[in-house]
Amino acid sequence: MGSLKDRIASDLREAMKARDQLRSDTLRSALSGFTYKRGETGREPTDDEELDVVRRLVKQRGDSIEEYTKAGRTELAEKERSEREILLRYLPQQKSEAEIRAIVTSAVNALPPEGRNQGAAMKAVMGQLRGIADGKLVAQIVQEALQGDKSK
Repeated sequence: MGSLKDRIASDLREAMKARDQLRSDTLRSALSGFTYKRGETGREPTDDEELDVVRRLVKQRGDSIEEYTKAGRTELAEKERSEREILLRYLPQQKSEAEIRAIVTSAVNALPPEGRNQGAAMKAVMGQLRGIADGKLVAQIVQEALQGDKSK
């Protein structure tokens, strides 16, 4: 199927032919991110680095959506939301909240009782969830699991 960069470049050509401005601009930003990464490292980005670039762009869109929503700028928040949806198509399928909870519960239970804290639990689960789960959601679920553990 080729690299992520090749897929995005091909999709960009299709978007340009279809005169889909939003999709074209969004995909160009991803390709620009790959070029920047190549300049940073002095070599072509690896598949993992390409995924990290797209993840970072998705996270930036998420942060922008939050800020625009707080400021009452719904039209800008919607544009960012649309761009985020376009970029999410290039990332691996994200885990559901239920799947994350199951992984977190099992990881917290595997920790020794005296070593159960946010840092240790996050370290234990992020190895399994990196790139396939939202970090903020994982942190929230870890915190809930640790609080539930203390109430026993």
